Amino acid sequence: MNDVLKNSDSVLHPGARDELRLRVLRALEANPELSQRQLAADLGVSLGGVNYALKALVEHGFVKADNFRKSGNKVAYFYVLTPQGVAEKASLATAFLGRKLEEYEVLRQEIEALRGEVGSDKSGNGAKS
Repeated sequence: MNDVLKNSDSVLHPGARDELRLRVLRALEANPELSQRQLAADLGVSLGGVNYALKALVEHGFVKADNFRKSGNKVAYFYVLTPQGVAEKASLATAFLGRKLEEYEVLRQEIEALRGEVGSDKSGNGAKS
């Protein structure tokens, strides 16, 4: 089943898995007491998606999950970024920034091309409305 999730993530949107992991790491750094359900709601992602991302982050040693000692809720966890998690967050943010800058450049070029087309339409060479 994990293979299906991994494959569907990469087919649907390259980098989507890394983006989700970055968003989860950011949210947990800001508030380690968030539950998976709260994370899912805050990030606008399914509970299963958050669970999958958190399991991967814990398995890789980027996040440590501890039970609340004083909590009446025995399934409540406290999620702490490890030093490796902080480094991974920086690495993911750098890669995310690179992808967004590439997207920006493509959009900028597209906008310039469209401006050129709109400018040529004003001269009467384009389609008539």
